[in-house]
Amino acid sequence: MSYDIVTVGEAMLRLWVPAGERLETVAAFRVTVAGAEANVAIACARMGAHTAWLSALPDNALGRRAAREVARHGVDVAHVSWSDHDRMGLYFVELSVPPRPVAALYDRKHSAAAALTAAEIAWPVLEGARIVHLSGITPALSDSTRALSLEVVQRCRGAGVLVSIDVNYRQNLWSVDECAETILAMASYGDLLIATAEDARDVFGLDGTPETVLRDLQGLTGTNRVVVTTGADGAHWRDGPTTGSAAAYPAEIVDRIGAGDAFAAGTLLGLLNDDLPAGIDCGLAMAALKLGIHGDQLNVTPSEVDQLIDGHNREISR
Repeated sequence: MSYDIVTVGEAMLRLWVPAGERLETVAAFRVTVAGAEANVAIACARMGAHTAWLSALPDNALGRRAAREVARHGVDVAHVSWSDHDRMGLYFVELSVPPRPVAALYDRKHSAAAALTAAEIAWPVLEGARIVHLSGITPALSDSTRALSLEVVQRCRGAGVLVSIDVNYRQNLWSVDECAETILAMASYGDLLIATAEDARDVFGLDGTPETVLRDLQGLTGTNRVVVTTGADGAHWRDGPTTGSAAAYPAEIVDRIGAGDAFAAGTLLGLLNDDLPAGIDCGLAMAALKLGIHGDQLNVTPSEVDQLIDGHNREISR
């Protein structure tokens, strides 16, 4: 069985409190499932793509909860590896309103996903996909997932699979130098690289106008298609020598976590249909909708995304 999009990465349980409550005093947490690659797989599946998610989970109630939640949205989890001795990663979130930032505390060491190795991966699933997607979080989890991530992009490129990489730098997982070295090695096998303007600056030392950053990022990584997001301003892209941009959709923020994953999912859908600009605009609409939803996942229908796009009657700069 072949898939449109396959993602590889960790899922965690998110224990969180809404704005106005504090982690240090809350009496009860809300619990949802989180994880960048799982979020991307869910968003793609909800938009109609045939999607699978590869990971490792503990064979206990928490792992089974995560698998059921990802599968509920239409993602195939049949190829997840199950562990009898590793744990479920957790993170705790305190949503807030200005001037306080959102606070997040992670408890993910020694998770089942961090111990994932090449021997546990369903390689025919990856090598038979149209697109394989990873973020920089996966190689940052451990030495084994770093080696695995490099093997994934190498083998998929060799099999003619399109490889997508979202930098998604997390300073609590690894250093800037480690991230830059690994992402550059992975990007040499990539067909699409997504980065925030902050990650382009902090990880690769690239600053300036979006057009300058795109050109330099393309040259540095050797990736033909590069996308840089600029927050509330939208996104800019370069596909070979062709460049363009699209403005963000206006949105009020209920929960910003996962919006970048929703954007990445829309961009992948564009890559799947050989129309990167349309995918980026779709991703911006998906990200805007995600900002108004609690939890990490984009829990919307394709018609809701279409209505937002059609309602703005936008022109994309190319």
